[in-house]
Formats: sequence, C-alpha cells, structure tokens
Amino acid sequence: MIRRLQAVALDCPDPVRLAEFYARLLGGRVVVDAEDPDWVEVHGFEGTPLAFQRVRDYRPPRWPGQGAPQQAHLDFDVDDLEADEQRVLELGATVLERTDRLRPGANWRVYADPAGHPFCLCLH
Repeated sequence: MIRRLQAVALDCPDPVRLAEFYARLLGGRVVVDAEDPDWVEVHGFEGTPLAFQRVRDYRPPRWPGQGAPQQAHLDFDVDDLEADEQRVLELGATVLERTDRLRPGANWRVYADPAGHPFCLCLH
C-alpha cells in the first residue's frame, strides 16, 4: 500500500541553485547528499519535500506551447498576489502569464523558476 507522497522531483541543470530558490521561497532548508550531489532536496516547510535532479542537456519547458512541454507545474497558495509576485521576482522567477489580467476573475498568475519550470501563485 502506498502511504504518502515522498517528494516531487524536478529536472534541472543546477540542482543546488534551484533548491536554494525554492528554499527561500518556502522558508525551507537545502539538503545535499554528499554521495549524490546531482540530487538535492528542500525540507523544513509545510508540505511534501521538493527534490531536484541534474539532467545533462536540460531543455526548460516553454509556456504555453508544447514544443518543450511543461511536464508538471507547482501551485502555491498565497494571500497577496502583488506582494508575493514581487517576492518571487526578487528571488529570480520570471512572469509567464498575468492570468488575472487576461481573464477577469482569475485568481492566479504563472511564473517560471530559474530553471524554467512553470509554477503558479494562487490567491487563497
């Protein structure tokens, strides 16, 4: 029987750098396995741990096209879209889509992390 989700893993070119981005975003800590520096995790925040694995010749997903599909994305609940957008941009994210401005009533915005993975800030 499967008991729980152990981690969500994302491919990337630099697992330490991407783990540091998410650790700062979520208030977690970076955990590097000295025996396998190509696998890095973020722990110490509410929710399932995130893991990052180095992939040679990594190609980031493209939003919204499917030439290099997104494969997966993360959604984060927030209380203030404006303030939290400023924070993720300061941490190194880029805006992919200001959904709330394109669709009246939408309560999310789409960003890319430093390795190009899409993620959303969703007004809670």
